[in-house]
Amino acid sequence: MRKKAFAIALVICAAVPLVSAQGRLERVLAGRGRVVDLTHRLSPAIPYWPGEQYRPFEFRTIATLERDGVFSGFFAMAEHMGTHVDAPNHFVAGQVSVDRLRPEQLIAPAVVIDVREKVARDPDYQLTVEDIRQWERRHGRIPRGAVIFMYTGWEARWENPEAYRNRDAQGVMHFPGFSPEVADFLVRARQIHGIGIDTLSVDFGPSKDFRVHRIMHGAGKYHLENVARLGLLPPRGAIVIVGVLPIEGGSGGPARIFALLP
Repeated sequence: MRKKAFAIALVICAAVPLVSAQGRLERVLAGRGRVVDLTHRLSPAIPYWPGEQYRPFEFRTIATLERDGVFSGFFAMAEHMGTHVDAPNHFVAGQVSVDRLRPEQLIAPAVVIDVREKVARDPDYQLTVEDIRQWERRHGRIPRGAVIFMYTGWEARWENPEAYRNRDAQGVMHFPGFSPEVADFLVRARQIHGIGIDTLSVDFGPSKDFRVHRIMHGAGKYHLENVARLGLLPPRGAIVIVGVLPIEGGSGGPARIFALLP
């Protein structure tokens, strides 16, 4: 009897986001709802992946009001810079490019799993399946079509690129990420759209094989990296809207991500 009651409670919890989402946009448009911007601003000072072909974000003025009667600029950046999307073709051949992600995949319930205390003890912490199960015991089953955010607190280092990369004497980066076991669990057992994190990568810093990327992309799931302000979201109940540049054939692109709060 107790097991049956628990199962019913989980079903009710899973249905809550669907019910509470009704009228969410209307409340925002009427000025009664709250929107959180999960996006970092782009500038030459932001951290970026330390790859050979990567370089800082570039912006320069190409027209001015005084000279041309109009203000206009030119920018250049890698696809995977700032708050951005990793498309499934980023690591797996034959998967969809960023411009082919379906709009309905980019509007999703947000699940936020707070692991800041564990990360404070171990900067290389990887999210575990038990972390997922503990979250579900408190908040109900992960809703269908969700984006799972790992809230590590790493954003506090954003203004200091070297601290954000956190490289040791051998050049190995150290920051938290999802474990391959969690990626496999979410792909097999939960019908999610994607995962997100407030670090440079969904794989933890020392990773050399990027198994989380390969597992998730192989299943057609996308990633959100360098996400901002996850601490302003509740564990469940928010809805995220991901606006990403539709670069034809691209493996990813800069994104503006909004969360509609319950």
